[in-house]
Amino acid sequence: MNSPTSAPDNCHGKHRCSTKPLTADELERLRREVFNLMFLAGALQRVLDRPGVENVVIDGDQMWIDSHGKPREVTRSPFKDRAQAIEWVNQMAAASGHGERLLSYATATVEFDLPDGARVAATLLTENLTIAIRRHRLERATLHDLMQWGAVDWLTGGFLSAAVKAGLSIIVAGDMATGKTTLMRALGREVPQSERLATLESEPELRLDHDDPGQHAHVLAFRSRKSNGENGAGEVTLEDLVPISLRYKATRVMVGEVRGPEAVAMLEAMIAGGSGSMCTLHSKDPEAVIDRLMVPLARAGLSDQAAYRLIASAVDLIVYVDAIDETSMGGQVHRFVSHIWETAGRSEGGGVALGQLFGPRVGDPRARPTRTPVSERRMRKLERKGFQRRWLVEHPDGGWPALELKGVSA
Repeated sequence: MNSPTSAPDNCHGKHRCSTKPLTADELERLRREVFNLMFLAGALQRVLDRPGVENVVIDGDQMWIDSHGKPREVTRSPFKDRAQAIEWVNQMAAASGHGERLLSYATATVEFDLPDGARVAATLLTENLTIAIRRHRLERATLHDLMQWGAVDWLTGGFLSAAVKAGLSIIVAGDMATGKTTLMRALGREVPQSERLATLESEPELRLDHDDPGQHAHVLAFRSRKSNGENGAGEVTLEDLVPISLRYKATRVMVGEVRGPEAVAMLEAMIAGGSGSMCTLHSKDPEAVIDRLMVPLARAGLSDQAAYRLIASAVDLIVYVDAIDETSMGGQVHRFVSHIWETAGRSEGGGVALGQLFGPRVGDPRARPTRTPVSERRMRKLERKGFQRRWLVEHPDGGWPALELKGVSA
């Protein structure tokens, strides 16, 4: 048999071949394309392999690429037409195990995971076929990593580590793309190995069950399921998963993002034995976290007073993460913890009383200790896990490095 670079048998004498042998680089590129097509993301894998790529959106014949620390790039779609793009979506969906929900006019939206864990959403409900791919670049991040990257300093990082180990229930809130999920993963890796952690998600983003066994707590990754029929047969909601997970001896529950009725089940689990449970919550402003949590509780039928009582009883800490995006001026995205509050029962007005333990300063939006003392009961728990209360007094500026911003102000 001829090697790939040798001339074919019919190329001899004075007759020349119509094709040139492939070079080593061309062979490697061909091999990579075939491998990508068979086992990875096919035509999009070269884009996803770029360092720092976080989001890719294809809208018709255009493609938008968001990479960490770089301005958004707009280029042509790798698909020659709409039919090829739909074929790619359905091929990837089938390979991911979601073949029963392929993209068509009968099923106008579909979501699935690529082999490398990237999340894909595709829809025909827009003017053009739209495909959105989200990659979690910091999927393996620990609290130590976040300290090195400037998302937390040693003081807030040490405080949060001790809080997780002490079994305090935590809500991580923030706007879109501020790093809520990344911080949640890092906090999940602080759960002691002697415990069992159940992660409940509609989309697999936390992926703590993919870590090497023995690195942290035993993780059971539960995932909600859409119905497979017109009557809702087979549907399993996040609300359903909370009590289910506790039957498997999970000592803590972690909900990827609270949006609906699962908020009630999550908060009740925090009270009824899920000590140290955590969830994320989308909130555009740090001062609006409680009001934002009230929305799904109200939808679930709770009165304001019942909702406030539930929050005050279940939640120990609220952590807010923020971001400053300077990519449009040649800078980068700065993500960081800006606030940490402690719940302190009911307020005089009937809501939830909050004590701000860490907050921003004028000219620097990152969290620094305030003069508000941590409740004695919780402080004793933190001290048993290695945190020293004197640090809050001795280090009033925390341990943040200098924040280098290109803009005029933070």
